Amino acid sequence: MLKQALVLAALLLPGAYANAHEYSKGDLHIAHPWSLELPPNAPNVAAYFVVHNNGKTDDRLLSADTPISSDAQLHEHAMSATGAMKMQQVQSVVVPAGKDLTFAPSAYHVMIMQPKDRSLLTDGKRFPLTLHFEKAGDITVEVAVQKQPPADQAQHEHTH
Repeated sequence: MLKQALVLAALLLPGAYANAHEYSKGDLHIAHPWSLELPPNAPNVAAYFVVHNNGKTDDRLLSADTPISSDAQLHEHAMSATGAMKMQQVQSVVVPAGKDLTFAPSAYHVMIMQPKDRSLLTDGKRFPLTLHFEKAGDITVEVAVQKQPPADQAQHEHTH
């Protein structure tokens, strides 16, 4: 019961929770990096976040890396010629001036291939992820591992 009350409190106070999990450098602000808990048989895991570009010029995410894997790739979901959604690697992603770039399920994401240290991929843990931007430089964030997507990124309706 106490655990449910704490979860409910966390959902009702997103501002208090998010403030401790945001990163800024230059014109870029990165909010709530997260990943889903890795099932035992899953070979790869994805990391998600939102990049706010408060500047007047575009920036570009060039790459990402993490000590838990030797291979972190930028991926996107795209429509194939047959109309099916497919995942594909991209070389870089533009962060438009004055806009947000959202890394989320069924959108852009960082794919962490064959993680070496799976102990950090359980609910409640965090792992470091360094994002390499063309203009802002490197920003290292702590990715929160969760059992469920954040409330604002879930696909279902919430009633109050």
